[in-house]
Amino acid sequence: MALIIIGVIIILIGLAITRSNDGNFRRFASPVRIIGGILVLIGILTSCVIQIEAGEIGVKKLFGKVQNDVLHSGLHFINPLLDVEKMDVKTQNYTMSGVHDEGPKRGDDAIRALTNDGLEVVIDLTVLYKVLPADAPRIVRETGLDFTDKIVRPVTRTKIRDNAVYYDAVALYSVKRDEFQARIFKSIEYDFKKRGLQLEQLLVRNITLPAMVKTAIEQKITAEQDAQKMQFVLQKEKQEAERKRVEAQGISDYQRIINESLTDRQLQYEQIKAMKELAGSANAKMVIMGKGNTPVILDGKQ
Repeated sequence: MALIIIGVIIILIGLAITRSNDGNFRRFASPVRIIGGILVLIGILTSCVIQIEAGEIGVKKLFGKVQNDVLHSGLHFINPLLDVEKMDVKTQNYTMSGVHDEGPKRGDDAIRALTNDGLEVVIDLTVLYKVLPADAPRIVRETGLDFTDKIVRPVTRTKIRDNAVYYDAVALYSVKRDEFQARIFKSIEYDFKKRGLQLEQLLVRNITLPAMVKTAIEQKITAEQDAQKMQFVLQKEKQEAERKRVEAQGISDYQRIINESLTDRQLQYEQIKAMKELAGSANAKMVIMGKGNTPVILDGKQ
């Protein structure tokens, strides 16, 4: 468009030169008009051709009025008077975090919400969304290209606070976390869709409890772990006591069986076998002294 305007201005200058009374100056009129015409032609050609990149769409505007049809990725020939706004339709993310410079907003941008028990929790969140191509003209017409700050951010933060009041802080931190995430997803998805956006995923990255609640939870977990450890120790001691009882019972049963089965003849037979083994040894001699039944064994080497 700029080249067309410049070309028209140069053509008008050439016409003005043509009306000049100076003959030497008037001879430049024709080349000036030709240059102006070439610029106008180049401007028209460049204004008629536009390229839309992959993952983008083009919204057409004619003298400020937004048209409903959009241009998809590729090369297009259009009315040179049209103004085309390019919009990204790929998946985008918006992060609200307490970590410095992690999201688009500088500083602490985490969401602070009150729970059902009156405690304040700090929530780090990432929103994955994209523009619906069919609704892009409506977004440009009703919201503008800064829809992230006008729709995504305020709607998300409001819905987080509206839904956090249905949960206790500890439940929100632990057992109700998935339920809370599903609830806010449904709520935000509905509002986004009404404004031409598609919510793809909602990631609750972190929920920070007040310091006193966090300390109480840690103490409770430590006490539960100690109780479990003590139960393990007691169970182990009971098993050890049972093992010793079984062992003692086995020894007692063994001794009882031996006492009942051994007779004088059995003992005499075992004694004779032991004496025969000692008599066959090359290093010992057996000497029986006296009339008792118990022999005295003397070392043959001595």
